[in-house]
Amino acid sequence: MPAPVTGPRTLYDKIWDDHVVEVMEDGLALIYIDRHLVHEVTSPQAFEGLRTAGRKVRRPDCTLATLDHNIPTISRKNYKSVDTFVAEPDSRAQCSAVEENVKEFGLTYFGLADRRQGIVHVIGPEQGFTLPGITCVCGDSHTSTHGAFGSLAFGIGTSEVEHVLATQTLLQRKGKNMRITVDGELVEGVNSKDVILHIIGLIGTAGGTGHVIEYAGSVFRNFSMEARMSVCNMSIEAGARAGMVAPDEVTFEYLRNRPLAPKGEAWDRAEAYWRTLKSDDDAKFDIEVKISAADIPPTVTWGTSPQDVVSITGSVPDPATMIDPAKRAATERSLAYMGLQPNTRIEEIVVDKVFIGSCTNSRIEDLRSAARVILAAGPDARVASNVYAMIVPGSGLVKQHAEAEGLDTIFRRAGFDWREAGCSMCLGMNPDQLAPGERCASTSNRNFEGRQGAGGRTHLVSPAMAAAAAMTGKLTDVRKYLSAGAEANITQGTKLKSTSALEFLTDPVLPPPQPQPLTHTSGASSTPLPPSSGSSVPKFVVVKGITAPLHMANVDTDMIIPKQFLKTLKRTGLSNGLFYALRFDPKTGEKTPFILNRAPYDQAKILVVSEPNFGCGSSREHAAWSLNDFGIRCIIAPSFGEIFRSNAMQNGMLPLALSPEECKDLAADAEAGVQLEVDLEKQQVRRDNGKPAIAFTVDPFRRHCLLNGLDDIALTLQKEDAIVVFEQRRTAVWPWLDGFGYEGNRIPIVPTKMSKKTEW
Repeated sequence: MPAPVTGPRTLYDKIWDDHVVEVMEDGLALIYIDRHLVHEVTSPQAFEGLRTAGRKVRRPDCTLATLDHNIPTISRKNYKSVDTFVAEPDSRAQCSAVEENVKEFGLTYFGLADRRQGIVHVIGPEQGFTLPGITCVCGDSHTSTHGAFGSLAFGIGTSEVEHVLATQTLLQRKGKNMRITVDGELVEGVNSKDVILHIIGLIGTAGGTGHVIEYAGSVFRNFSMEARMSVCNMSIEAGARAGMVAPDEVTFEYLRNRPLAPKGEAWDRAEAYWRTLKSDDDAKFDIEVKISAADIPPTVTWGTSPQDVVSITGSVPDPATMIDPAKRAATERSLAYMGLQPNTRIEEIVVDKVFIGSCTNSRIEDLRSAARVILAAGPDARVASNVYAMIVPGSGLVKQHAEAEGLDTIFRRAGFDWREAGCSMCLGMNPDQLAPGERCASTSNRNFEGRQGAGGRTHLVSPAMAAAAAMTGKLTDVRKYLSAGAEANITQGTKLKSTSALEFLTDPVLPPPQPQPLTHTSGASSTPLPPSSGSSVPKFVVVKGITAPLHMANVDTDMIIPKQFLKTLKRTGLSNGLFYALRFDPKTGEKTPFILNRAPYDQAKILVVSEPNFGCGSSREHAAWSLNDFGIRCIIAPSFGEIFRSNAMQNGMLPLALSPEECKDLAADAEAGVQLEVDLEKQQVRRDNGKPAIAFTVDPFRRHCLLNGLDDIALTLQKEDAIVVFEQRRTAVWPWLDGFGYEGNRIPIVPTKMSKKTEW
């Protein structure tokens, strides 16, 4: 076990220290993972990897699976099976694969026939699977949501999903500490979504790169758990590895009596530990950001990045006023895609659709907030004639909760489409999508090009602002619905009942099922091999070849490979999807003049990006797979999204960070047809035009793995003894983390006293 840590520590420091299994000489750590959430898009290849290597899931009791990303959200009244309900073949194959995998490997699963099914980042907290002080991962970048409970929660790629399933650990290098403090009183109409959008606009989508953000100050202390989850959810959009809020009475009250939370004496022990989870008064942060709450207005995005924000009373920016040529070019591109003219008033922008849902804003408080605006609009308020508006609850239980309070009646009467739980239009992998050119006011978390549908245009807003947009048909200042007259409408309107979530959390908690041998039908099966069979990771020693230049900042993973190519059960065959929206005309399907379509760059082995933050956004490992499949083994850029960087290395690729000046120089060489040679052994970039070589350094462990083509899982399994020792200590010190709680992997159900309904 690592030596005890002394001195003042941050919340992040404390949780990290409590989960270190072993630290290598160069500082890379093997950390234990307490909770693992699984869904259909990023797990099929991971389970196939286990199957191929003859490995089992190490801790089924620490893993929870569901379907959410590409399922239909239409009525399930006549639901019989995935095969008959999911019409799209590739989506159906992924969902069927999950159902086979959870049976074969013996995992707890909330399927489409289970009312507890929902978005992974909604059901984890809802069930009490998410707890303070834990490490929590999922093959989804918005796993940062769970940090709201004072946990270290982050997204991982598919290779790391497989690593956690097999070993219950991850190889990680500790990040830096960042604290964002917001103090004071928020102005009328501002809520948690406005706060996090304002923060991202202030620090940028790369502002938190390399850091874990702790949110502090009176604003976050006064937020509910659901509001805190919305903030932490979008930490990844600020480039951070994770976001967190120290647990307090609000946290404990939320978790008390949740099905998978500890009970009785175990609760008392857990709470005593949880109360130690806060940053010490004299703890040091690498970056401190302080914001006055009074400076945060109701906020909306205007462009194609979450950092493109403006006050609802503001205007679209004018690139002609921008001095920085890169920023000016990016703004011009965003405005062209969004179909907006410079200086247009935000409140003049007409929308076609309104989407209330996603792991950011689909909980009961979000729905109450939207319903309040509808009531404030008056008894005859209806969705504008030019708008289609939909509401997608985050889980089956949220849906039942909302219906018990009468919220669905308010929504339906006003003309909203009331749907079943799922990710829905957040990323449009399901039938809920924008058509080309359609504009949406969305409560989701990303406004990337094509995010909600090819050619779709997204404006990120709060649930209240989304409801206001639905009523007026355009982006609208929600404060218009907060006047004295509006309050009178609410008072005189439909009387709604406020109920407790605990009234719906009554399903029996059972241990994970026993594994069942299956005959696979969802994809190509593999012959099991012994765990010591070696690695399939290709070696990276020297890569020399044609180099393609790319002059774009904040290249997100949605741009690298769009969502329609994520519906695969394999890691290969994705080269055609690489930069699809840039390489192919959306109307004709013909190739464009994009750099990778032009000879000789269509044979590129190296990609040089002159601008920062390549690979930001989603955790989809498909981005790395598509580049690799195209033949690109090395990407050189000033900086990378952290999850993409890890995903690339897991696949034998080298994401190489050089200075902005060096990247621009190499990109200029590439434009001139100069070939590069990247020598990982000597740690040099050489070019065939006689210019001096550029030296670089790479993490020693990752360099060793790349040079030798080593498999992380095989290496970690050599640490079995250390993992066992850690698990024994974990059981002794934190017993509530075993077996969904305790006693034979089964938590006793404590009958929940029905709370008295009060007027809401």
